[in-house]
Amino acid sequence: MGKRIDLNADAGESFGRWKLGQDERLFPLLTSVNLATGFHAGDPLTIRDAVRLAKSHGVAVGAHPGFPDLVGFGRRDMAVTPDQAYADVLYQIGALSAFLRLAGLPLHHVKPHGALYLRMLKDKPLAKAVAQAIKDYDPEVPLVLLSGTLMEEAAQEVGVRYVREAFPDRAYLSDGRLAPRSMAGALIRDPKAAAERAVAMVLEQEIDALDGGKVQIEAETLCIHGDNPEAVEIARAVREALTEAGVELKTY
Repeated sequence: MGKRIDLNADAGESFGRWKLGQDERLFPLLTSVNLATGFHAGDPLTIRDAVRLAKSHGVAVGAHPGFPDLVGFGRRDMAVTPDQAYADVLYQIGALSAFLRLAGLPLHHVKPHGALYLRMLKDKPLAKAVAQAIKDYDPEVPLVLLSGTLMEEAAQEVGVRYVREAFPDRAYLSDGRLAPRSMAGALIRDPKAAAERAVAMVLEQEIDALDGGKVQIEAETLCIHGDNPEAVEIARAVREALTEAGVELKTY
């Protein structure tokens, strides 16, 4: 059987009159999206329109819940308890699910956003609470996570389905963590470089680490950050490179 991969992006991240991302140009290049659910971005009209746009392009839709942090775009860590994280994630899934129901679409996956995602890499009680919220909502809906991490351990202990992801537009450290955004070279903005990394992630399952050496990659889905100014160009380059390499683009 040939290689296949899901091509995904964070999207629906505008709020009110504040616009972010290029969803109209990005969605035709993808097989799935993570839609903001109101806490870090994504007001009701934005969610509705993003769901409609995804449906028109046959793109699978997942929830992208985060910390309640509109000002910081969900990228600031917050003193949230596991119990609050459980309720917050369930609430955000419910918000998106209402629009999906009206559109006749299923919830495809849940992928935590920003600081919530990073917190789940080091805080197992919180990671288990988020995983439990997803499982309690629907045991068939997978949690998207970073492989070989505490987040994956938490998912296994809770018994929630999960899917591993990788990021062509982000640098990694040799221990498998994403390089902090404050580090030089942490963000990949060159479409050609991102495309080469995507092919390596899928076919070779390893890439160069920012701090030296190699890092192993296990992934069923590749995520592109929709707030990257070059997101559309990166998605197009990644899609073309994967197709040329014989990789089938398909949801998991």
